[in-house]
Amino acid sequence: MPGPDGFDHATRADGSVVITHHGRAATTLRGGRAAQFLAEVEDDDPQEVMARWTGNYRRGNERTARNHPRNR
Repeated sequence: MPGPDGFDHATRADGSVVITHHGRAATTLRGGRAAQFLAEVEDDDPQEVMARWTGNYRRGNERTARNHPRNR
């Protein structure tokens, strides 16, 4: 399964961090959460960190859900 892509982040003058996905704002982090996010981005893969912080990541059950009778 390919890793997440299309994420970007920008730090604003007030210290908040805006995470975008394919050019659309996904979430805004402020205060301690923004600082924690920036520290985590420095240590790990930025795309995976941003996917985790926005909740936009694959859970591994997409194929199962697609094949469920109610989704046909």
